[in-house]
Amino acid sequence: MKLKQIGSNQTELLINGAIVFFSYETPVAARLACGALIRTETKYSVTTSKHINKWIDGWPVVLVKQNVIDNLTNEVTA
Repeated sequence: MKLKQIGSNQTELLINGAIVFFSYETPVAARLACGALIRTETKYSVTTSKHINKWIDGWPVVLVKQNVIDNLTNEVTA
């Protein structure tokens, strides 16, 4: 597990081969170990949406329910 601050209120957590992207304290997107990008379908603030879009940088992404991203971090927060 490795935590990396990448910007103001933006953090990446490397865990089990996946990179989970946090806006503020909420995991909102991830690059899975297979290389696929996922992002939450949950609507958050305008700022969080900007954070996600900047992090994704135009790459194809799959929308998933928030709990899918939450589950990537469960073993860290348990």
